[in-house]
Amino acid sequence: MRDLTRTRPATLTGTVARALAGVSLLVCLTGVPSSAAPLAKIPAAAPCGQAQVATYSHVVWIMMENEGYSVVGSPDAPYFNGLIARCAIATNYVAISHPSLPNYIAMTSGSPQGVSDDAEPSAHPLAVPSIFSQLGSSWRTYAESMPQACDRVTSGQYAARHNPVVYYSPYATSCQRNDVPLRFPMNLNAAFTFIVPNVCNDMHSCPVHVGDAWLKRVVPLIVASAQYQSRRLVLFITFDENNLDASNQVPTIVIAPSTPRGLRVGTRFDHYSLLGTTERLLHLKLLGGAQTSQSMVGAFHL
Repeated sequence: MRDLTRTRPATLTGTVARALAGVSLLVCLTGVPSSAAPLAKIPAAAPCGQAQVATYSHVVWIMMENEGYSVVGSPDAPYFNGLIARCAIATNYVAISHPSLPNYIAMTSGSPQGVSDDAEPSAHPLAVPSIFSQLGSSWRTYAESMPQACDRVTSGQYAARHNPVVYYSPYATSCQRNDVPLRFPMNLNAAFTFIVPNVCNDMHSCPVHVGDAWLKRVVPLIVASAQYQSRRLVLFITFDENNLDASNQVPTIVIAPSTPRGLRVGTRFDHYSLLGTTERLLHLKLLGGAQTSQSMVGAFHL
């Protein structure tokens, strides 16, 4: 791009010339935005509604636990509800099953794969395709309180049933490398990042306000990441299942630069929708139930 201070007429001097000097212009003479133009920083307080169009190459899921739609509007979840106001929520989103594990397997492979309990990985070695196998090495799981990488045994506040990759038996090598304890700062360079709070911070075994405080610490770190700031990352916050209500309805928040602030979508979605939406954004083949699920891409302006 030419420097206009060198191409304007010689009579353009004084205040105007000084204003133009040294400025990196954001548009060309034709009015087309420059690809080299810097993007304005997205404030953590208003992460959504910052861009009409974005190209997403990074998807992050945060999985909370065992709370139903009653979290919406709860005084115990002020940060969670603030995110709803500043971003978007799916108001008719349902989980797949009870208890926890079938949901985690379904949302990552397109089917519960016959699992109907919360047994350890040793009881359910699954040699099936999953979003992890689809991505090769371009995925990462951060599991809070996990004692060691790719730990297949529940201990303390770590629940193996909340860490689905440890059930997919063919991927031991990549699991050791990519399924790691949650520490900060997180590396969000992978195409897909699965964030698993421990059983206290995910609202499973501790009150809602504890999980809400955890989200208040973690979500701003994701919004501040280079990937989000460059309009390439979308964040979903959902729950594996509700608190055994027959509807199994759970709140699901969508946080993305192109998602309008305050958007509420009443279309029926489920965990297969989340899988299929992620696969579409990352240009992957749709697995199992994701093939017939309702996509969230258009509804949330992704």
